[in-house]
Amino acid sequence: MPRQPLELAPFRGLRYTALDIGHVLDSGELEVAHLLAPPYDIPGPAEAMELFRSDPHNATRLTRPYQLNLTMPGNCSGAPATVVYERAAESLRSWIDDGVLSQDEAPALYVYEQVTADGTRQRGLVGALRLPEGEPSPVRGHESVSQGPVRDRVRLMRTTRANLEPIFLLYRGGNGATTRITESAEHQGDLLVDTRTSDGTRHRLWALPSTAAHAQISADLAQRTALIADGHHRYDAYRAMHEHHREPAWAYGLAFLVDSEVHPPRLGAIHRVLPGLDTAAALETAREIATVDELADQAPHVPETAPTPSLVLAAPDGTAHLVHDFDEAALKRAMPTRSTDWRHLPTAILQEVLLPRWNFQGEIRMVHDDPGEAVQAARETEGTAVLVPPMSVQHVYAIADRGELTPRKSTSFGPKPRSGLVMRILDHP
Repeated sequence: MPRQPLELAPFRGLRYTALDIGHVLDSGELEVAHLLAPPYDIPGPAEAMELFRSDPHNATRLTRPYQLNLTMPGNCSGAPATVVYERAAESLRSWIDDGVLSQDEAPALYVYEQVTADGTRQRGLVGALRLPEGEPSPVRGHESVSQGPVRDRVRLMRTTRANLEPIFLLYRGGNGATTRITESAEHQGDLLVDTRTSDGTRHRLWALPSTAAHAQISADLAQRTALIADGHHRYDAYRAMHEHHREPAWAYGLAFLVDSEVHPPRLGAIHRVLPGLDTAAALETAREIATVDELADQAPHVPETAPTPSLVLAAPDGTAHLVHDFDEAALKRAMPTRSTDWRHLPTAILQEVLLPRWNFQGEIRMVHDDPGEAVQAARETEGTAVLVPPMSVQHVYAIADRGELTPRKSTSFGPKPRSGLVMRILDHP
């Protein structure tokens, strides 16, 4: 069966009216910092609650409606799941009725640019991604998923009848028409948003209403494939909705597509915190299959010069040890069907080798990028922080090209698109 073309279709974006160019508050400041939010699974409970309370129309109230229950529905007592998701649907409908959100008049593809406080620039295309009818698919994942978050996103999409935040895709653009049009958005599109969030990141959004540009992009993308950088669970939810609800609109899902050759993404690590795990005992077990060296640095992290693969175990008192030079025979026994490259992933070693040996049964906390935050969390929970080095983009592509999937939460691509900048609804207001 021939591969289905990669397709990003125009759609009528649903956007905050307060973010339109020229609309300012009485204070003279745009309200964007109180409206947009990180992807739903990034903030911890405290940060999410702060976003939830920052503005009655913050996007978190749509993308994370279970926040008032402090955790995912089904994992706690509180409002029934149907009530939780209906809360988001009611908010979405009322915000449209009240004019807080408005749908653009004409279908468009959208160019979205982020420039972070440190000068990192990323620009890509937002559109409706056509979902595959079978295999081979033009969209590949690189990371395993669990069904709980997929069911959560399915319920949210089904109840709101909307894609509230885009998945993040990478592709090799080869200086094709899509890249050229995206990079010249200032001359081809209409500037809709130009503002800055509280983290110092500048956000600009253009609409490309031109059908001629759409045709060029369609022809260029048809020959290419895309890699999911962030949003594996949402993508699986897209496919589930398409499979079980045959409305034509569910054949598409909201996506943000970036040429990784022009804008190489920042690839961070996702560290683990294991509450209650005795670090000294964990290190003794690790010595059975690896070399363990104490680190003298007062700020625990994985050194850039560390051998590959390596992990750092940090104790609540701040002491840290580098775990490296793993016994190849032990890795092969634990992961006999995997490639050598996969067996050398630090997250794979942790998941398949160390956690079973530690007999850890608790809930693992994930911390994106910041090793200091992970160490602090280990201190608060009297546990152990496991710090992992970031993968390279080339390494991710290589594993995906072989058809393998990394363990869950092995990568943290960035900058991630902000939720709420442009949304997609299935029903016209």
